[in-house]
Amino acid sequence: MRVIGLTGGIASGKSTAARTLAELGARIVDADQVARDVVAPGQPALGEIVRSFGREMLQPDGTLDRKKLGAVIFADPEKRRTLNAITHPRIALETQVRLGKLREEGVPVAVYEAALLVENGAHKALDGLIVVACDEATQLRRLVGRDGYTEAEARSRIAAQAPVAEKIAAATWVVDTSGPLVDTRRELGRVWEEILSKR
Repeated sequence: MRVIGLTGGIASGKSTAARTLAELGARIVDADQVARDVVAPGQPALGEIVRSFGREMLQPDGTLDRKKLGAVIFADPEKRRTLNAITHPRIALETQVRLGKLREEGVPVAVYEAALLVENGAHKALDGLIVVACDEATQLRRLVGRDGYTEAEARSRIAAQAPVAEKIAAATWVVDTSGPLVDTRRELGRVWEEILSKR
């Protein structure tokens, strides 16, 4: 089974791209979903997060308050490293389990969607990399409009990731998501056809 990475900067259209590829028949392993699953109530990672960051990181129902934790780790690189040390090994293991299940099913190509594929060098082990990209003004507009961040919060989240040029340099395919959705979908369709034709 070939595994194709899907990445891009924050608010650059990764989720939209993953949905589009899924509609085209791609089987997706979503690192964000894996990350949510490994910190669900009852999972060892959640206990470690509470020990490291305090019970105030939990919502009243016992689930992780991702927004509160996000505010802490984006303001402090040391705390971000602590969180990554707790979650990243578990995310990597669970990702391999999910990809293994797809391999057992006989799926020819899987798509692994993750924000930090280039930052952590994981793209080097993949069979290709799709990078979705848009200009920073579009990213800011989406983060402020969609997620309700202040401009300063939005800029700090963009700055926490590798520059988009670095991601593009590592890409097999680049999809520009600055324009209308119909254009993005058309380009993704073309990329997916190319991937399937390279069996």
